[in-house]
Amino acid sequence: MLKNFWYACELSQSVTRKPKRVTLMNQDFVLYRNQMGEVVVLKDRCPHLGAALSHGQVEEDFIRCPYHGWKFRADGSCIEIPANLDGVPIPKKACVESYRVQEQFGIVWLFWGNLPLEESPPLPSIPTFGHPDFRSFSFSRFFRVHYSRLLEINLDFAHPPFVHGRSFGSRMAHDPTISEYKVHSQDWGGYASYKVKKTKPKGLLWQYFQHQTEPKVTLTFQMPNNFQVEIDFGSWKLIKFSSYTPIDEQTTVSREIYMRNFLTHPLMNSLFEKFEAKLAREDLRVVETVRPKVVPYDFTDEVFLPSDALLITYRKLRKKCRDLGWAINSDSKISSYPTFRTSNFSTPSSISNRF
Repeated sequence: MLKNFWYACELSQSVTRKPKRVTLMNQDFVLYRNQMGEVVVLKDRCPHLGAALSHGQVEEDFIRCPYHGWKFRADGSCIEIPANLDGVPIPKKACVESYRVQEQFGIVWLFWGNLPLEESPPLPSIPTFGHPDFRSFSFSRFFRVHYSRLLEINLDFAHPPFVHGRSFGSRMAHDPTISEYKVHSQDWGGYASYKVKKTKPKGLLWQYFQHQTEPKVTLTFQMPNNFQVEIDFGSWKLIKFSSYTPIDEQTTVSREIYMRNFLTHPLMNSLFEKFEAKLAREDLRVVETVRPKVVPYDFTDEVFLPSDALLITYRKLRKKCRDLGWAINSDSKISSYPTFRTSNFSTPSSISNRF
């Protein structure tokens, strides 16, 4: 796992005034909203005897432990210990780790690491989110595989004819060759585009597209776990954003956003979600068999081709993070900075912008 990045820890709609436990990076966090509606994230463990704060209650802007009633601020400091007599000071160690948090794209993002704010990699950009021409919906999905393998298969232009031969990959089955393409590298990511060869597709959804132009597919990633695919049919565009957050070394939760400027009636959301579930099952049949289970940091044991250019870029950045000392064990502790909040983000309107 990699520290010093923003991780999608929950959908905004799932965080309320009631404390909620979320497990990420093999650690437990408690999320709740204060009186201003801002999200607070603390470690879900009282420093007294280890009770889960997520079983406590929120009082004004504070959270109270269910075991002995200790009360904590949003920055993790303790302000009340009911068992203490008047005048007894609160121990300096009576505090809970707090975490920087932002809300964007209907997702709560937690910064897991110890870099100062000004040195931290940015949140991903999703230019079409909130655009009036696009219908969007969000959901979460759980996988019993490592997040790095889920990201890597999505950066592979060559796998659809074989992995997705019963769905959209049938468009490429007659000619699975991949022409050379250019990877546009960025500080913490990259993207590449490829024109899909047009054939008669399988499936009701792809039959709907068959009279459109040959689609251009653009795959984009931002470290360590964010992915976006944009399928451009000319006047129609379908965009999916996924953030693959590790729960532990064997389990991943994906926070996903679908956006489209066609078939925009809300009742069509279920059709796209079912189609995405089918593609996920097709991917998993392969990803679950891949060894090693975690994407390696080095390139010594595998054979690479020009068609792997985008995932090679991902692996190089992954190795860069390791070389910076950002690769840690899943059970390692991360010292945090005080909770940081911001609001009123501006979202670029240009659909051509990338992460």
